[in-house]
Amino acid sequence: MSALGVAICGISIGMFKHASLGVDPFQSLMSGLDAVIPIRFGTLYVIVNLMLLTFALVFNRRKIGLATVINLFLLGYIAEFSQGICQSLFPNIGLAGRFILLLIAIVIMCLASAFYFTADLGVSTYDAVSLIWSEKQNRIPFQYCRIICDLICVTLGTLLCRIGGINVFGEVNIGTIITAFFMGPLIAFFNRKVAEPFLRQSPAE
Repeated sequence: MSALGVAICGISIGMFKHASLGVDPFQSLMSGLDAVIPIRFGTLYVIVNLMLLTFALVFNRRKIGLATVINLFLLGYIAEFSQGICQSLFPNIGLAGRFILLLIAIVIMCLASAFYFTADLGVSTYDAVSLIWSEKQNRIPFQYCRIICDLICVTLGTLLCRIGGINVFGEVNIGTIITAFFMGPLIAFFNRKVAEPFLRQSPAE
């Protein structure tokens, strides 16, 4: 479940990127940081992920595992491969097609995330933040923690892009807003309705 979930998540990211209707909330933050911090993006990405990794290790190291490693080292390659396939299949997709592809990508991404969250063999460093926050604050369900984290990333990313002189609408678009508000609730829905029942019915259980 963990490996399959992360792999499918990578495929959905490639579809998301081909739709070109905005980046996801975490990437909007990274774009903003890249606009104001004068170091290579790859180095900056590693530094931010190491900070998030440290947070997870301090507050709940069980969130670091197989899925974390796959996310760090393989997700980008899977997403790149998926985007190339989408470009080959849909070279001139049009606005309506891009929007449909975006919606499909978001649903697949949330389903895949639910699978590797429920497998409990680690999550991405960014996913770990809202999961740990939800566990520490029992009164706040995961989906609301995720929405708050995503909105913080979008807000900071937008402000930093403006400060750095980058076209905000090239990074923050309708896809960013949809994922910020709906990804948390959709992951929680797929957790309850698909991933948890699947895990309970597996032979290992």
